[in-house]
Amino acid sequence: MKTNRFITFLVVLGAVSSCKQETYQKQVELPMKKKAVVYQVFTRLFGNTNTTNKPWGTIEENGVGKFADFDDKALKEIKDLGITHIWYTGVPHHALINDYTAFGISNDDPDVVKGRAGSPYAVKDYYNVNPDLAIDPAKRLEEFKELVDRTHKTGMKVIIDIVPNHVARNYEGKTNPEGVEDFGATDDTSKEYDVNNNFYYIPGQAFKVPEWKEGYLPLGGDKNALADSKFEENPAKWTGNGSRLAQPDFYDWYETVKINYGVKPDGAKDFVELPDDFGDKDYQAHFDFWKDKTLPDSWHKFKDIALYWLDFGVDGFRFDMAEMVPVEFWSYLNSNIKMKNPDAFLLAEVYNPSLYRDYIFKGKMDYLYDKVELYDSIKHIMKGYGWTDHIPVVQKGVADIEHHMLHFLENHDEQRIASPEFVGKAEIAKPAMVVSATISTSPTMVYFGQEVGEPGAEDAGFGKPSRTSIFDYIGVPHHQRWMNNKKFDGGQLSDKEKDLRDFYKRVLNFTIQSDALMGEYQEIHFYNKEHTENYDHRVLSYVRWSENEKLIIVTNFDSEKNYAFNLKIPRDVVDKWQLKDGNYVLHEALYGIVNAELKVENGIGSVSVQMEPLQSYIFGLKQ
Repeated sequence: MKTNRFITFLVVLGAVSSCKQETYQKQVELPMKKKAVVYQVFTRLFGNTNTTNKPWGTIEENGVGKFADFDDKALKEIKDLGITHIWYTGVPHHALINDYTAFGISNDDPDVVKGRAGSPYAVKDYYNVNPDLAIDPAKRLEEFKELVDRTHKTGMKVIIDIVPNHVARNYEGKTNPEGVEDFGATDDTSKEYDVNNNFYYIPGQAFKVPEWKEGYLPLGGDKNALADSKFEENPAKWTGNGSRLAQPDFYDWYETVKINYGVKPDGAKDFVELPDDFGDKDYQAHFDFWKDKTLPDSWHKFKDIALYWLDFGVDGFRFDMAEMVPVEFWSYLNSNIKMKNPDAFLLAEVYNPSLYRDYIFKGKMDYLYDKVELYDSIKHIMKGYGWTDHIPVVQKGVADIEHHMLHFLENHDEQRIASPEFVGKAEIAKPAMVVSATISTSPTMVYFGQEVGEPGAEDAGFGKPSRTSIFDYIGVPHHQRWMNNKKFDGGQLSDKEKDLRDFYKRVLNFTIQSDALMGEYQEIHFYNKEHTENYDHRVLSYVRWSENEKLIIVTNFDSEKNYAFNLKIPRDVVDKWQLKDGNYVLHEALYGIVNAELKVENGIGSVSVQMEPLQSYIFGLKQ
């Protein structure tokens, strides 16, 4: 979840650390022996076979997937794609427009719900799961537990969302464990701020529904008893993105309310800050630091939520809009998580590069999205106007934290690659996928349907084309063809779609087996631009190596141009690889159809390369 407007509120709230880039002395220790690959799947969309796709369609009209759709066959096919972790997006119970009053759940108001199926980032009850996803809503927790167990049995780990910055406007913890008090239950609502209030308030003013714009009407104008442009909230609370207006703007996150972490309205912090040297300390030291501190109530509430899901069997979390929450809270939360499960996988959405190191080292995050630098650079290259020259520069800039910068080409926030609004052709992402997955030791993430070229073309209602809707009940056509009426065998895919999925499968499986991809990296791109005829800014090359494996990776980002050149391996790489003059056989790891040879002469290597448009080679050196 993101918006271009949120940075303004970050500054106002003072909820982030100083924008200066800190220098940390501690060397990154890789917790993984091999690469991790995360499969983000929108849980309610995955198993839906309904193809009606009516804009603003109801659950009866457009259908919905269930936890049970992830059966043994489906999970095996996901794992065989080269997946180590599944991020089940949209699991916590969030606000939605469906009647579950028979199960003790209140109806949600369309005036403060985006879409009909609702945003997964407007959580209504953190101790339960989305009733839409269960065959029997009364047993929804049991059905999710069965899915967690099936996933583990298949050999993958489970990630779910936690959204500490905000909750649904109508949060109701109906299934809290014994002794757990609901958000806001004891807040002093006469005050705008109190350190132990869970929310910020606007005393003396009642909440007003935004003025709708651009012809928008809740549920597309369909009649609903609660869709009356009214929602009872008095006094009004601050909105999730930080708006302090009793009537937030249409473009604000009006369906959510902001959580108070002890940051005063003027930005001052009402809690102890971490000492400057704590970026170099481990999670045990962070845990010990907070043990004797008096902390805001919201810190404890979210810690209890995270530990509850760890006890449930979840293996990690994806934290939404982490930079809108103080870094000290992350130190507290993540150190508590790691004390319970040192192997927990902690992924955060942070978009401000100047904050990366604070949230990694002080906040004890494992991984952050590499969105603003690597993803945006690759996106420009795929669209035809970016130069590959920028990629080695980006990698050099994050050399000290490269392992922590998770790579992706799609997620629920970004346009589908195959959409006309992006590049309109899924194959254009092939070189980008090779680079994204092999250039660093960081995990790789793919979004379900990406591997079969899903274009996100549906007008689902609140969610519009180019992104698969996260707000509405909808079918995902290319993915449905792979699902093939829940046979999960790709039986309805075109030959081109089958080839694309085979490509992803080859790339991802190679990455999770390679030693070199957890080892050293060196770009050879600029050396070749200077010394190699016919080599230019639409091509990229680099080397990766470990004691047991040496790789030469070269990609052609151009969708029309063929290349033929003698790729040079610089002297310093030859020296590091301890190669003597002579000829060495290269094995191409993706398709194994290229006979290549590395010739070393006078201490400099060369490889004769011929590349078709969008082609990539991963050459492994046999010694």
